[in-house]
Amino acid sequence: MFFRDRLDAGRRLGARLEHLKGHEVVVLGLPRGGVPVAAEVAAVLGAPLDVGLVRKLGVPFQPELAMGALGEEDVLVVNDDVVSTSRIRPEELARAQQRERAVLEQRARLYRGDQEPLALVGRTVVVVDDGVATGATARAACRTARARGAARIVLAVPVAPWDFAERLGTEADELVCLHTPRDFFAVGQFYADFAQVSDEEVIDCLARAAGRPQAAAAGTVPEDREVDVMAGAVRLRGRLTVPEGASGIVMFAHGSGSSRHSPRNRFVAAGLNRAGLGTLLFDLLTEEEETDRANVFDTGLLAGRLADATDWLGEQPEVEGLATGYFGASTGAAAALGAAAEEGAQIAAVVSRGGRPDLAWPWLPSVTAPTLLIVGGQDRAVLDVNRDAAARLRCEKHLAVVPGATHLFEEPGALEAVTALARDWFADHMAPAAHAAAGR
Repeated sequence: MFFRDRLDAGRRLGARLEHLKGHEVVVLGLPRGGVPVAAEVAAVLGAPLDVGLVRKLGVPFQPELAMGALGEEDVLVVNDDVVSTSRIRPEELARAQQRERAVLEQRARLYRGDQEPLALVGRTVVVVDDGVATGATARAACRTARARGAARIVLAVPVAPWDFAERLGTEADELVCLHTPRDFFAVGQFYADFAQVSDEEVIDCLARAAGRPQAAAAGTVPEDREVDVMAGAVRLRGRLTVPEGASGIVMFAHGSGSSRHSPRNRFVAAGLNRAGLGTLLFDLLTEEEETDRANVFDTGLLAGRLADATDWLGEQPEVEGLATGYFGASTGAAAALGAAAEEGAQIAAVVSRGGRPDLAWPWLPSVTAPTLLIVGGQDRAVLDVNRDAAARLRCEKHLAVVPGATHLFEEPGALEAVTALARDWFADHMAPAAHAAAGR
């Protein structure tokens, strides 16, 4: 099942919940992405809408991975597995609670203004988010509703992992989910448009539901087009996306058996776009070339294609003057490192996801671009290879390990962690000041 956007998901979820019409229902949307979904559900049910304020407690060195969540009424949910595997100390958890509690109170004032929270005592409360990954925030929201006196709690989401019910246990009296796939690795995987929701959009949804129309939040639509990438005399298919005011452009080099349509790379690219970075997803080989498996592992060929495509990209008017970075997955990471090692290459940063830097071994000492190596904690063989590669690299480098993740980062929350790490690395090294300082 695939959703066009959060509004589409909300309408379809609302249709599944029509049996609640006529009951004393209050709909709570989890900010920020869950609120547009909840607004559509509330419209279908003819119910009032409020925010279910929760804050994720992110792992200190990997904030996209939830080690727990906070809710109003001093509700705290701790993900013991993540705390254990990430070796979180009690004082780190306490600091995160203190920090996020302050943010939660600030968001309550921002979203509600001088309005009191809707009364939940004796009501059926429908808790809505745009999807469930680890379940920490959903559990916190349900516990908060229970603490505020809800008689019955329905947790409703468009998409969640196949073991959704097991993750949530008895936190809700009824669980409703439209799609529970086994190949779940991130909520955004199931949305064509999973753009970040702004605070202004949340406020607007709440105002519309309360009958107080406000101007819709203004936003900019990134320039997004299919392109023919010329790598020498070879024509390769791709998609170029450039947000307004982009600070840089990231070229994706996919791994073996993948393509520009890779859902994992598309997920990461969307996260970079939301952060103001342009992206180019393209095929390194033609369809005919892909039939020869030797080409898939020919790092020299792939690195050359990437370097040629970089030259082509620099001639496109919408990216003029922008810093360029590489994001490589699996064998594509070797191509990215090989291209970055070429003499005269002006690459601002490289990120490798589950990469095979051993396939670019001779070139590693020549890489000058700051390089981030991201590896799953359970991808042990690749982790060892990346540790060796980090020692061989002479540039600025960092090895980031995503706890509990395997090679494809299919575990809930793992790909979000990859996206956050890549986003921050590129943002730090592709900012105009850093770019100018590097002489690029």
